[in-house]
Amino acid sequence: MARKNASSAPASTRVVLFTGFPGFIGARLVPRLLELDGAASFRCLVQQKYLDVARETVARLERSHPFTTGRIELVPGDVAAPGLGIGESAARALQRQLSGCFHLAAAYDLAVPRETGLRVNVEGTKNVLSFLGDCPRLERFDYVSTAYVSGTAVGVFRETDLDVGQSFRNAYEETKFLAEEAVRSSGLPATTYRPAIVVGDSRTGETGKFDGPYFALNAMRRLPSPGVFVRVGSGRNPVNLVPVDFVLEAVARLSTWAGSVGKTYHLTDPSPLSASEISELFAKALGKQFVYVPVPTAAARLLFSPGPVERFFGMPAVTLDYFDHPLRYDNSLAAADLAPFGLSCPRFPDYVQALVAFYRAHADEITRGAMT
Repeated sequence: MARKNASSAPASTRVVLFTGFPGFIGARLVPRLLELDGAASFRCLVQQKYLDVARETVARLERSHPFTTGRIELVPGDVAAPGLGIGESAARALQRQLSGCFHLAAAYDLAVPRETGLRVNVEGTKNVLSFLGDCPRLERFDYVSTAYVSGTAVGVFRETDLDVGQSFRNAYEETKFLAEEAVRSSGLPATTYRPAIVVGDSRTGETGKFDGPYFALNAMRRLPSPGVFVRVGSGRNPVNLVPVDFVLEAVARLSTWAGSVGKTYHLTDPSPLSASEISELFAKALGKQFVYVPVPTAAARLLFSPGPVERFFGMPAVTLDYFDHPLRYDNSLAAADLAPFGLSCPRFPDYVQALVAFYRAHADEITRGAMT
């Protein structure tokens, strides 16, 4: 039987809370959700410092996507504040209306200080869960986690896995793990999405920040060619990259299908390339040639840790751990549930040229800072 999205419902019957607007992903996901769900209107929780940007984003969306007009309302607040920073009477009114929530707001930075990660990722998620616990009409909670709750696990990490005895390489992994534990224990009708390393749009290359594998592009851009480039570890372990348009469409489709409630999905590449293969494709797209010199991961960390070196290459040393880790993500459930929508993760070789072209055009304009 064909799956039906919620767009078949009468207009203006669902009110949905959204955190993480107007971030790069949030500002693109909201209009897609409104397109798929004609019954929905969104209440976007926005920190005071981002209100002007959020208002501009709403105006832009209404011009480019007229169907969003009047369906996005900004709510000043903060996930890190008790009660989400919303006044008591306004909070009660909103809680009576809500039938759903998308929680994307987080500190998305591998180098996030642990205190910040605990405050935003863990306490922020717990504050959202507490707020939703007083919503009598709540139908579902859609939570964006990360595949890297896997931490130091090796082998295969499944969608049903969470605590497998792993430790964590940084506070980002640890705090997203703790947040997902809170979601699992909340008892809410939740769907959890675990993207791998998100890169730019597979069609245009567009991205909101250059981090993760883009650090390798930064380094390659600064080095002479022909030249020498460091290969971290063996270079044979997989690096799981997913384009942002795949992640957005997967979340949009699954979140408007009732059958996804209670499930966890790995939004990952089922056939990831090795670190060596990715490096070679990047170099080719940049028009450069390198001889690759293998360096043990621990030694590479020491090499890239000094401040001047990090600044020159634009590559935080913490990133290196992701270029040599023997772990694969099983995404059987996501693949099966996305198949009826005709959706699967694009192959990296098919969109690497778009990523590099956008990078080359905007390398000096976009920083690695991210909105939380």
